[in-house]
Amino acid sequence: MNFKNKLNSLSKTTDLNHKSLFAIGTLVLAIVTSGIAQNSSLDLRDNLSIGIKAGMNYSNVWDEQGQDFRADPRLGFAGGAFLSIPIGTYIGIQPEVLFSQKGFQGEGVLLGQNYSFSRTTTHIDIPLQFQLKPIEYLTIVLGPQYSYILNEKNVYTFGSNSTEQEEQFENDNIRKNILGFVAGADINIKNFVIAGRFGWDLQTNNGDGTSDTPRYKNQWLQLCLGLRI
Repeated sequence: MNFKNKLNSLSKTTDLNHKSLFAIGTLVLAIVTSGIAQNSSLDLRDNLSIGIKAGMNYSNVWDEQGQDFRADPRLGFAGGAFLSIPIGTYIGIQPEVLFSQKGFQGEGVLLGQNYSFSRTTTHIDIPLQFQLKPIEYLTIVLGPQYSYILNEKNVYTFGSNSTEQEEQFENDNIRKNILGFVAGADINIKNFVIAGRFGWDLQTNNGDGTSDTPRYKNQWLQLCLGLRI
């Protein structure tokens, strides 16, 4: 075969390779485009999903009882995991397990003496929420919450630095298991979630009802950013 014939043969082979590559590329592009179209047509409300989220609590107390007791809010961390369980397209269940800090700072009168006081409580919160999903990008949630206190940190200042007042705080029978209620909404942007909640305790903090220190119920606003996995 002379050089010219070899060149023509190589040219035909090259054209064939280019055509094959073009055909394969076109096929791959068609498959990818089809997959994207199918995924975009899926309604995420029908999918079982898990996720993580983290943010802040802005907490205070309500239904407080105590001599001239007044409280102001505090900030604390909130974060954990959630599970979205669909029951059809428009309703579902969303349990969560959260590490949650709540608290307040306030002042009042105890045993005839003025005091200032701040409390931070660290909880494991387990809300069991009912989902209402009117559109794909919005999930409304509400339901009961069980909360267990892991740790309590108190800082207090008394007018006369009375050890008797301090012992009164330390010896209080504080309730560890608390039932509450939460309500709020999730904004769903693809796999990202913006979660807002309002919650409040249904039980007071004192266990046996004999406490002389402030008796109260927690309430909090919570804002978290989340990611569905």
